[in-house]
Amino acid sequence: MGLRIGEKALGEKYGCRDSLEDKISLFFGEEDEERLDRNSEGDWADDEAANNESHDPIERKEFWDSQEALLLEIMERCNSMGSKLREEIGRVVERARETLVCCCSKPNSGGCALCLRRRVVDMLCLKGFSASLRTSKWKHTSKFPGGSHEYIEVVANTAGRKKHIPFLIELEFRTEFEMAKACDEYRKLIALLPKTFIGKPDYLHAVLRVVCDAAKRSMKEKKIHMGPWRKRSFMQMKWSGYNDRKQQPAATTTQDLLPWNKLSLSGLTAAMLVAT
Repeated sequence: MGLRIGEKALGEKYGCRDSLEDKISLFFGEEDEERLDRNSEGDWADDEAANNESHDPIERKEFWDSQEALLLEIMERCNSMGSKLREEIGRVVERARETLVCCCSKPNSGGCALCLRRRVVDMLCLKGFSASLRTSKWKHTSKFPGGSHEYIEVVANTAGRKKHIPFLIELEFRTEFEMAKACDEYRKLIALLPKTFIGKPDYLHAVLRVVCDAAKRSMKEKKIHMGPWRKRSFMQMKWSGYNDRKQQPAATTTQDLLPWNKLSLSGLTAAMLVAT
């Protein structure tokens, strides 16, 4: 896909930025948070200009076309970064899904997200990846409810191990953005997202900007209040793990990964680096 996709729509909408390349650069660069997250309370009813725009069929089509073009371009760039690494991780994830057995005190016959994350980390470490479970936590504030979110991180090394590059793995990425009362255009946009995200943090946050802007627009069109957990600033906290990576011995045999093995390699936060 070329960088000129959606150029006309984007040029008309954003004026001074007349190409998709410019818009992509904007998404990866430093931005004015207040400008991008305008009307942070999510109450679009007071924004008369925005409401007028939502009823303009031409402007509406341009908005959704531009969001789709942006998302496709970002995902293409994400997929091209470390493609072989991502493919190998993807195969491990699919194998983990196929062989998952829940090890919780009250096992779920269909497996559970926690056991799946731990199994993926175990299998990645067995293959020599530097993988760990990461947990993001945030306190309750007047704007956002408190909570936590767990995901997987794999650290790749460049030639000569001069640079460490983190790759985030979110096993249920698409479901994070699904909304029951979304407009058809939003549902179509979400369908473009991969079930499992594997990529650098910059690309994940770029996707968040596109999708959360689209969610805001969808809620506005449906005249539904946007909950704080749907906003970009809240979503970003889910993938901002802060805890230290702790070294732990690697599983060396398939037996180490069996569901009845009580000492899970991943534990609460585990990581290992196997010399290649």
